[in-house]
Order: sequence, then structure tokens, then C-alpha cells
Amino acid sequence: MSRTYVITGARAGIGATAAQLLRRAGHSVIGIGRRDCEVVVDLGTSAGRQEGARAAVEAAGGRIDGVIACAANTATSATTVSVNYFGAVEVLEALRPTLAASPAARAAVVTSVSVVQPCHPELVLALRAGDEPRALTIAAALDGDPAGRELVEPSTKRALAQWMRARAGSPDWAGAGIALNAVGPGVTLTDDTTQLLATPGAGAFVDAMVPMPLNYYAPPEAVAGLLVWLTSAENTHVCGQNVLCDGGADVSTR
Repeated sequence: MSRTYVITGARAGIGATAAQLLRRAGHSVIGIGRRDCEVVVDLGTSAGRQEGARAAVEAAGGRIDGVIACAANTATSATTVSVNYFGAVEVLEALRPTLAASPAARAAVVTSVSVVQPCHPELVLALRAGDEPRALTIAAALDGDPAGRELVEPSTKRALAQWMRARAGSPDWAGAGIALNAVGPGVTLTDDTTQLLATPGAGAFVDAMVPMPLNYYAPPEAVAGLLVWLTSAENTHVCGQNVLCDGGADVSTR
């Protein structure tokens, strides 16, 4: 049976690959992003998130079966905070009432293997409290220190994984028949990552941080395929899990 999906960050990378897989399987996909999507908004703002959710529901004709939150932006610490965390949480919460009407409602967020790496506890607390101004202030302060700046992205992913775990089993999610999960990729060969790895010395640094003994770097299809299954009608009982699709990075480093 054909299903209707909403994917944030559907223009490129894992989100675009997930959209392709779903469309090839005969499903409808409504992408949300800054450009080249069915719904064009800025997920870095609350107004953009709310409008994105509203427009997606309208484009779907009021019926949504699955949501995959892939949007990410690490251009600055501010966009990392606003898009990676709030761009996922606020859109998912706004879509939840519509999603709950589906007989097989599913949702997934993209975290990262970095959820098990060092983070900034104060930033994580601000994110989990939903205090975007405070989170932005902390991120701006971390921007002044290269070591601190490296903690922003893992902190957003740690907070997102915590939000997912806290909400997944609640009456509004599992109690309403919605399976909510996450996938945490290791190094995934998106266009942006491929460009980064072409930088001299980058490969050795990445390999030291995220060793992947099983099949090395992952193609986007490896992560997207897992997201597609978690948000499929076939997934009837996986709930509240942050599945690391990391080629063994976590088990190699902890």
C-alpha cells in the first residue's frame, strides 16, 4: 500500500537518498528544505518550522504516514543548534497530530555516532529545555574556541537522541500508535563529506575519530535504507531506539 512521507533535508545527502528509495517503492514524498523541495522554508527559524509543517500537511492532503527528520546544517554554530535540534523536534511535534491519524504511523530522526562522543552538558540541557535563545548564546560562546566549537554538533545530536528516547514511549507517541526511533550514522559518503575527505589530512583525522572496521565509509543508501524500514508499516515494535549505523565505530572506541 502506498504511504505518504515527509522528509526534512530531502534535497541532498541521506534525506535525498531516502526520498529516492521511497519514491521507487511507489510512495509519495513531501520534502522540506531551503530549496529544491516541495515545501521551501528555513528550518533555522521557528516560523519556518511551523510553516513547513503546516504546508506539508496541506500538500499531503491531511494524511501523513511517516516522517524522517534528516535536515542538518553545520555552517555555523547557530545553524547547527537551530536546524539540527529544533528543526527536527519542532517539526515532528507539529506534525504529530496529523501523523497519529495514520493506521501505521512512524517517525525517525537522524542523530550521529557522535552521540557517544564528548559534548557540552550545558548546551545539551538548554536544548532539552527547549530554550533556543540560551542554546544559541552558549553555542556563540563556544565558537570562540576551536575545541569548544567541535562540541556543538555532538551536543545537538546527543540532545536529539535524548528527546527521542524521552518521547518515544509517551502517550502522545507510542500510546498513539506512532513508532519513534533514530539512526546514528558514522561517516557517510554524502557530497559534503566526500569534499571534506578530499582535504589533505582529513581522512586520517576522521578515521582516528570514527574508525569503521566493517566495510569502512557508508554509502547514503546504508543509512537511508534503515530509516525507510524504521518508518515502514513493517516496523511494528521497534520503539525508542537510536540505531548506530556506524560500521563498528562505537564498539571499536568504547
